[in-house]
Amino acid sequence: MAKNIIVCGAGQVGTTIARQLAGEGINITVIDTNPELVRRIDESHDIRGIVGHASHPETLREADARDADMLIAVTRSDEVNMVACQVAWSLFGVKRRLARLRHGGYTAREAAGLFGPDHLPIDVVISPEAEIADSIARQLRTPGTFDVLPLATGRLELLGTHIEDPECRVVGERIGDLAAQGDFEGLSVMTVVRHGRAFIPDAGTRLEAGDDVHLLVRSERRQALMALFGHRERITRDLVIAGGGNIGLHLARKVTTALASVRLHLIEHDRGRAQHIAGLLGDRVTVLNGDALDRSLLEEAQVGRMETLVAVTNDDETNIFCSFQARQLGCRRAITLVNKRSYESLLPQLGITTVVSPSAITVSTVLRHVRRGRILALHTLREDFGEVVEAQVDAGSRLLAGPLAGLPLPAGLKIGAVLRDGRVLMGRPNTRIQAGDHIVAVVAYSDLRAAESWLGSRHRATT
Repeated sequence: MAKNIIVCGAGQVGTTIARQLAGEGINITVIDTNPELVRRIDESHDIRGIVGHASHPETLREADARDADMLIAVTRSDEVNMVACQVAWSLFGVKRRLARLRHGGYTAREAAGLFGPDHLPIDVVISPEAEIADSIARQLRTPGTFDVLPLATGRLELLGTHIEDPECRVVGERIGDLAAQGDFEGLSVMTVVRHGRAFIPDAGTRLEAGDDVHLLVRSERRQALMALFGHRERITRDLVIAGGGNIGLHLARKVTTALASVRLHLIEHDRGRAQHIAGLLGDRVTVLNGDALDRSLLEEAQVGRMETLVAVTNDDETNIFCSFQARQLGCRRAITLVNKRSYESLLPQLGITTVVSPSAITVSTVLRHVRRGRILALHTLREDFGEVVEAQVDAGSRLLAGPLAGLPLPAGLKIGAVLRDGRVLMGRPNTRIQAGDHIVAVVAYSDLRAAESWLGSRHRATT
């Protein structure tokens, strides 16, 4: 079990990772060149902060790198992240090293041989732009969702969706009653966000219009279950991407590959970049050079006739107001990239309900690799709430003691499904878990330690 972890970078991602792991009893040291960021994290949490360059040997020495089990490099600089991993390995023998790398040249397939003990000793390369593009592409393939995560080798999916229609089947229904109805076979309601508060529902919770819910569904039942929640939208055929940076380019390539009939427009502010993208993407994409906030340009891109706009520029405000204008012009749906959590409460008032958080996606990826062992998959639902995990059950687990209804599980732990011998069993009161099963569960951070005693100690960070 990792006891000492160094986090390089005290930005939103580094701070969130540090807070989460420190809350689990792990000794965390955070390095950053910004004294104010270091002061905040040092004063507000049980975390040691060091001002300095993460790639400098003397800084890592001050951070007691020789005693560290892991280094997580998430500064704003790819080069600093890479060198920090190299120094941590070469001089201090840090056992495991993770680095966030953004530049496509470092993460392209042809650079696959760059990372390894004989070259750059990075165990895990995290490419947030590619993962964000993957996340958005999954949403485009599953209309009506703001979050999509495949689990159990594709047999299950975690779907985040908004209950908008007050007349749809689920409004007013108790979750326990839904489970007993044949139409809802293959469904577990994992979380509810109501009036800004996230919680894990019990059998007596009634669903309301306006709720955001995370559903665990059998993949083959996805379309039928989404319809019962009021979503019958078709897969996007008309799409505008605002922003031709790494995310926009990754997404455009994925969309044109996966959705053969899609009509795609891409808006990029920089003329040279727009010409470069046009040359890369060819005739299937119409590339427009201009400001995504220019209403006349949005009209030229026929945003009002489009089904979806995806705003992924490097500026939160541009993404938000571009999405707002697109909705005003008649675009049915906007997917908006937003880094700052302070905007969270404002967005629904602007008609923006599908928000992509780069930091949440990166944090999920990092924690998935930190918590190896029995954890097969991990997804952060909200940075202040909890995670969905797929885990293997040991022979000595307390989960084997009886049916789920008879287990005194903490309120912050809900088991949504069990995988056994290639079969999926949804988590019902009479479900019994066996050694070797895989479970998919939601864990609230407020009950993390209690939940760990049920999931097994290997839910904790391992080396």
